[in-house]
Formats: sequence, structure tokens, C-alpha cells
Amino acid sequence: MPRFETQKKSPMAPYHIRQYQDSDHKSVLDVFTRGMEEHIPTTFRHMLTLPRTLLLLLGMLLAMVLVSGSWLLAIMCIFFLLLLLQLLARQPWKEYVAKCLHTDMADITKSYLNARGSCFWVAESGGQVVGIVGCLPVKNPPFGRKQLELLHLSVSSQHRGQGMAKALVRTLLQFARDQGYSDVVLDTSVIQQGAETLYLSMGFRRTGQYFMSMFWKLVDIPTIQLKYSLPSA
Repeated sequence: MPRFETQKKSPMAPYHIRQYQDSDHKSVLDVFTRGMEEHIPTTFRHMLTLPRTLLLLLGMLLAMVLVSGSWLLAIMCIFFLLLLLQLLARQPWKEYVAKCLHTDMADITKSYLNARGSCFWVAESGGQVVGIVGCLPVKNPPFGRKQLELLHLSVSSQHRGQGMAKALVRTLLQFARDQGYSDVVLDTSVIQQGAETLYLSMGFRRTGQYFMSMFWKLVDIPTIQLKYSLPSA
């Protein structure tokens, strides 16, 4: 299996980046799961700002008052409707995590390190894994292009603001150059505004967007496609 040296710990940086090891598995899954679940409250708040949601809540409130004549009952119905919306906001993120834990994240060494042209890194601070990123070759890239997909970039909330996410992406970009890739591509969502801002600041550009499912279309949360064209290509 090919091994690549990554960034050594700098006196200025309270972390260092290295290739994934099997002993990291539990910590990596924890960083990944927590990172994904952070988007649940943001998704819920976004749903509450949609005109269709506000109309639903208002319509339910007025209908219950007219039918029952009880404001208390109407407010209780709104409360349970909000709980239902919160459960709906949780479900797609939980499903995505469960899918990953049973596919590529089930055996990271097998998925990312045993094949040429792919890799997985961790950022370590104080002996703990606090950041992750992986990459896999795109199976059907555009004609004449060799593309690498960036996956699962995540940094623990208490370790943000130290440049760790940028360092992980730079490590991946250097790997892509060394492996002769034309582009690095990725998908993110409008909910993940911090991630999109990071990628754009590093030279990625938007190439399109789509809805992953009918749920995401109903709540108006598209998936954004980004691409970084390597200068050497």
C-alpha cells in the first residue's frame, strides 16, 4: 500500500496531519458523526423560514381555534407540529451517517488506503483525532479529465478557527497534484455555509447544483457542486 508523508507539526500550529491508521477508526467516526449532526438544528431553522412552513403553522393555528375554540389546544397542536418538523430535519442526516457507516466508513483502510489514487487523513491535536478528510477517484469523470472527489471534511467544533480545515484540504490538493489528477471535486449543501466559504476562498468554484431527494427539494436545500482545477493539469 502506498504511503505518503504529510505535514509535520509546526511550532505555530497546535495540530499535525497524518495518514489514517486503523487505531483511529472510533475517533474518526465520532468526528464524522458529530459533524453531520451539527447540521440538524441549521436544517430545522431553515425549514422554519420557508413561506410554506409559516403558512402551514398559521393555517393549523387558525383551523384549530375555529374548530375547537381553544387557543390552548391550538398551541399544543403547533408544538407537536414543530416536533414533527424537527424529526423531519433529523432524518436525512441520520440516514446519511448510517449509510456511510455501512459503506466507505465501515473499513476506511479498505475503502481509502488499499487502492492507488485514494487516501484518508486525520488532524491530531493533544493526542486526539479532531479533524478528518478523505478522497476517492471519480469513477466516470468527463472525457480527458482525471478527477478526485473530496469527502467527509470535518473538524471538531472546539478545534475550529486554527486553520485545520484549510490544512486538511491543502494536504489533499497536494496529494491530487502528486497523483496527476486534473481536478478535485466535491458536493456540499447550502446549509453548510462555512464549508462553502472555505472552499471558495481556496480557489474552488461552483459548477452546478441539484436536489439529492424530494425531501431536499421540498425544503429548498440544494446540493452544491464545486471544483478545483489543478494548475498543473
